[in-house]
Amino acid sequence: MDRVSSFDEPLKKLLGGATAKVMAEHLDLHTVGDLLHHYPRRYEERGKLTALADLPLDEHVTVVAQVADARILMFNNGRGKRLEVTLTDGSGRLQLVFFGHGVHKPHKELLPGRQAMFAGKVSVFNRKMQLAHPTYQLLDASDADEATEAVDAFAGRLLPIYPACKQLDSWRIAKAVDAVLPSARDAVDPLPASLREGRGFTPLPEALLKVHRPQTRADIEDAKARLKWDEAFVLQVALARRRYADTQLPAVARRPVEGGLLDAFDAKLPFTLTEGQEKVSKEIFDDLATEHPMHRLLQGEVGSGKTMVALRAMLTVVDAGGQAAMLAPTEVLAQQHHRSITEMMGELADNWGLWREAPLDEGRRSGDERALGGSEQGTKVALLTGSMGAAARRQALLDLVTGEAGIVIGTHALIEDKVQFHDLGLVVVDEQHRFGVEQRDALRSKGKQPPHLLVMTATPIPRTVAMTVFGDLETSVLDQLPAGRSPIASHVVPAKDKPHFLARAWERVREEVENGHQAYVVCPRIGDEAEEDGKGAKKAKAKKAAPDEDPEKRPPLAVLEVADELRKGALAGLSVEVLHGRMHPDEKDDVMRRFAAGDVDVLVATTVIEVGVNVPNATAMVIMDADRFGVSQLHQLRGRVGRGSAPGLCLLVSEAHEASPARARLSAVAATLDGFELSRIDLEQRREGDVLGQAQSGVRSSLRMLTVIDDEEVIAAAREEAVAIVAADPELEHLPELRTVLAALLDKEREEYLDKG
Repeated sequence: MDRVSSFDEPLKKLLGGATAKVMAEHLDLHTVGDLLHHYPRRYEERGKLTALADLPLDEHVTVVAQVADARILMFNNGRGKRLEVTLTDGSGRLQLVFFGHGVHKPHKELLPGRQAMFAGKVSVFNRKMQLAHPTYQLLDASDADEATEAVDAFAGRLLPIYPACKQLDSWRIAKAVDAVLPSARDAVDPLPASLREGRGFTPLPEALLKVHRPQTRADIEDAKARLKWDEAFVLQVALARRRYADTQLPAVARRPVEGGLLDAFDAKLPFTLTEGQEKVSKEIFDDLATEHPMHRLLQGEVGSGKTMVALRAMLTVVDAGGQAAMLAPTEVLAQQHHRSITEMMGELADNWGLWREAPLDEGRRSGDERALGGSEQGTKVALLTGSMGAAARRQALLDLVTGEAGIVIGTHALIEDKVQFHDLGLVVVDEQHRFGVEQRDALRSKGKQPPHLLVMTATPIPRTVAMTVFGDLETSVLDQLPAGRSPIASHVVPAKDKPHFLARAWERVREEVENGHQAYVVCPRIGDEAEEDGKGAKKAKAKKAAPDEDPEKRPPLAVLEVADELRKGALAGLSVEVLHGRMHPDEKDDVMRRFAAGDVDVLVATTVIEVGVNVPNATAMVIMDADRFGVSQLHQLRGRVGRGSAPGLCLLVSEAHEASPARARLSAVAATLDGFELSRIDLEQRREGDVLGQAQSGVRSSLRMLTVIDDEEVIAAAREEAVAIVAADPELEHLPELRTVLAALLDKEREEYLDKG
């Protein structure tokens, strides 16, 4: 068997079908190589007990602990039986509970003084931490066979604790690793010998053996140092190759034209651009003036004026004879951008109050007219979405192919084959995390030569993530808010513990409306029949709990149900409307127009309002089941209020337990408006694979050991080495092992994902 194929061997050949199936479905492990790169999360020392006081709620954990006491309790007049076992580590206690027929074996084995590994999901019952029906492995078994089996599985003093799941415990994963560990000697080493020796790294086969079966803590550190470096280095080589390839592509330089559209636009601005906007604009203009494609990431806080910067770049390209396209993730956002850009260009003097992203009132300029008050040097701003009527769509397509429209705003409809441009010079992608790479590439391919690319995000990204995930893009940061933005106060509303707090939240909404303002209420779910007949029904069915266990959390709150309850109850008498993604586009547009015009008091919506929606008069937001949203998403949502002169209020409603990680997340969001600080918190609380857009890319992340927040020095050093290697040998002709590993870890789909441009 050659070196590559041993790592590609399907697990079912070595472990059997049942175990392999669980590993594939629940841990996404399919091959020998996958399992060898499934590293222990931590290590326990035999005889040393785990700190029980720090266990995270609602997470699947593995602990090594000692039984303090065990007792059988009867209930239902003696018909029911429950075993309660208390574990101790000398400083904290954890309760185990077993029901029904499941009590007999643990009652016989889990005697006071016995030590074992236990695995289960941490919950709270009667204010005590507990594991219900945990699986366990005795570590000091009295039965000779069991003792031998435990010792064989964990031969060293250090017990590896693997990322596990309900269906497969850590110790069973450890046994599976034993079966594939001999293949570690066949590992293909990606590091050039000079680099490996120069940095004193452990050989890769030895590192794999040490990480899975360490004899000492020093073994673990050696292995981690080597494996972290490999992950950082392979990614940085991929990115360096992408950057190198981009420098070889031709592009049309788009230089500013004196006295053109941009100058006319700037002259009409009733305010001064912020220093940040000026600085970032210059960086973009410098890139546009070069003869290879710009690849720039523009990250800016919610409301920092990214749309203004993007429009100035688009006008520069139009001045230079090209066209610019802005790709928006939703129809609502595309329409918002279309109106706001038309507003900025066409009616600056009259109605500047709505400039940033607000809809136009009925009867105003349609957006298809010449901009800048009809100036002959203007350009059409076209809109192209999937729901447009046939006539409007035909006209938009004609305007693009003839060059009549210099700027087009659109959704995925822009990507279709039939959409052709006269001379596409710039692609602006708004909220980049919403788009797959194939979609971005499809739009870029419509230029005669590769167009320049500006990727925008309102989700701040720490430097290490930018180096790792967006390492092929130059980065600009817009962290200065324009004058006139108001502060936003944020509070957690513990609806379960203190229901009167929720009642007060609705009173606050009513007070805002009485003061002439408006409010959003955000829910995680729509609640219509289509949803219930599909995944919702399956989820609801799956949530039926066993009679002896705590029931799972209720389904997420739904827009339609919450809106109905508010109309009849807490907000009776106010104008309450709904907005969600399954409404007809005309309905959505109508609701947003009326909300922007002040005709709707409260908008109950899904996250369709997360980006782009701008109604300065909306001052309050209530986010229901806030714990069901991510940190960055909450920050984005919150940015919809406080956009005018009045202060904003964001209320995070949750039924999560006070000590839970979910509540800690919400408290962090409430405590700061600093998006960069929140992005660090978000990153620390999520798996590294999520950071790399694992779900979006469609393949598994190659990061298992590297942590992009803590390993900045490793990433920076690996980037430096990678740049030097690729500069000397772009095709890696003299480094076949590195090329092999790159192909295995970063297959075509993964390479495309890394190509943000």
